[in-house]
Parts: sequence; structure tokens; C-alpha cells
Amino acid sequence: MLFLLLVACGGPSPAVVSDNVSSTQQYRADAWADNWFAMYIGDQLVIEDSVSITTERSFNAESFSFDAEPGATLSFILKDFKETDSGLEYIGQSNQQMGDGGFIAQIIDQSSNETVLVTNSDWKCLTIHEAPLNKDCASSSNPDADCRFMAIPEPDGWKNPEFDDSSWDFGTQHSAEAVRPKDGYDDIQWDSQAAFIWGDDLESDNTLLCRVTMP
Repeated sequence: MLFLLLVACGGPSPAVVSDNVSSTQQYRADAWADNWFAMYIGDQLVIEDSVSITTERSFNAESFSFDAEPGATLSFILKDFKETDSGLEYIGQSNQQMGDGGFIAQIIDQSSNETVLVTNSDWKCLTIHEAPLNKDCASSSNPDADCRFMAIPEPDGWKNPEFDDSSWDFGTQHSAEAVRPKDGYDDIQWDSQAAFIWGDDLESDNTLLCRVTMP
């Protein structure tokens, strides 16, 4: 808060005028997910993937703008499509299988047009749903009974800047050949430093929470 004291000799009494000085900056971002993502600053939702996670083959890119303070913590929920806790898709069909994930993003300072943040192995991520733990169940006629899974709730306060994520893993970088990005990915000119990230296993890591700090 900036306070300015105005004094006029022989005039009216001094007046105090307050002027709010914002430290936020404007950014634009590009993101592509297999299959879905949401981004938050604190508890405030910035954007949610426009294609529902319940949509099979929901491959698309999102380009958007947002305001943030330098040093802000960005929080992401990343999901790969799965029909049930088995972690499988197309259950009961001839192509029943494990899905695979992947996420890439870049953030650009609109005032300088410089890329200030990209997805890489500096991001901290926590897998909160993993399935199947026994991949040989992928061909089961009853995967909900045969496939084992791990699921934990979102940690309390994980979107807060002061949350301690020191026990979280660093995001694992994956090649474009492994992720095989589809619709929307080629519409964006990606920074050469932007990498695909996910958990260690593109197939069995189904839901992740990721955090990163703006420069």
C-alpha cells in the first residue's frame, strides 16, 4: 500500500490518498494433457481442461492467460482416463487395456514475451491413484476384482504455498515417442526446454498432484 500526503499551503486540510500497487504480472500459458488437467493458484481455480476426464481419447491443448505474482506457487491436478479403480479403459471390449498419461506446459511473461517456466524434472509430483499394480490383470474378464490399486486422498492444504512437498517425488521426464501426443499438441510452438512429465510409470500412474514455483 502506497500512501501519498498532499499539502496545499493556505488551502484545505492535508488529505491522505491511498494507491494500491499490484505486484501481479500477466502471463500466457499453453498446456497439453493425456488426458486432463486443472491448474490452481492457491485455492483459486485458474483453468480446467475443457474436455471432461470422462471422455475417452480426450486429447486437446489449452492456451490461456492469467495474472500471478512472481514467486507464486502453481498447483496442478493431472489425470489419465480410467473407467474404474482397475486403471483400465475399454473394459469388456476387444481393446481393453491400460491407458497412459503425459503432460507438457509452458508459461510466457506477456510483457517480455519470454518463456519463464516449462514442465521438467524440477516439478514436485505425488501420485494419488496407481493402477493396476499387477499389470497382468489387463486382460482379465473381471478387472475390478482382479486388478489391485493404490488410492490416497489429496493431502490437506497441498495447494498452499507453504505446504511442505519435500517428501514428494520430482516429476519424471518422458520422451515424446513414449507419450505419443495427439490432437492439439502440434498446434503449439513449444519451447525447446519444455518436457513431458508424469510419474515414473505412464501406464499405471493415473492421478497426480504437481506443484511448481514461478520464478
